[in-house]
Amino acid sequence: MPSRTQTTPRSSHAATNNVTVPGREGMTVRRLGVALGADPSSLYRYFRGTDDLTLAIADELIGRAMRGWTATGDWRADLREVGLRIHTAYLDHPEAAVLTASRVSGRANEIASDELVLGILRATGLPDPDVVRIYQAFIDQTLAFAALDAASLALPATARAADEEVWAATYARLSPATHPHIAATALLLVARMNHSAYPTALDMLLDSAEATLRARAAGAGR
Repeated sequence: MPSRTQTTPRSSHAATNNVTVPGREGMTVRRLGVALGADPSSLYRYFRGTDDLTLAIADELIGRAMRGWTATGDWRADLREVGLRIHTAYLDHPEAAVLTASRVSGRANEIASDELVLGILRATGLPDPDVVRIYQAFIDQTLAFAALDAASLALPATARAADEEVWAATYARLSPATHPHIAATALLLVARMNHSAYPTALDMLLDSAEATLRARAAGAGR
């Protein structure tokens, strides 16, 4: 069973300002126009259709994540900060995150962030095949957790609360006779499983990247 995050978005569940974004099947130009208080037809002045709008939202989330970020020169610290920024930006707008996390927009903010991440990794001296392997794992992991955690936040409050309660109400009460491993770790599960595992997973990925870097350095020194 996947974990769920209790993180409360700092912003309302919206793509921009206080607009709630419907799910992929429910978003139409008409519905969005109503939510914005605008003539739906006016949106076509800026977007070719709902898919074009979806890609624009995806790029805006990446832009918001990276706004104000500056590199420190420490590759691991920089990558960790970028990952956490992207994850947080998506969780600030959960419905938009669910709608866009799986998309590739090819737009300015997305391209700039990809260039940045690749630059951080290439500056370590790793060969490009390792750079691309780590880059893919980093980006896909970040967006996968953003989608998972945002999906939980996008649930109705009663459903989310019910999911969170399952760990204490069900798992923590299972008998050691029938479920010894769950029973042995029940208190730890209750303490952790309603929080996102993304920071832990990110650190594990960065540990692996650092190990690759050390192994390359050791091989070069022989």
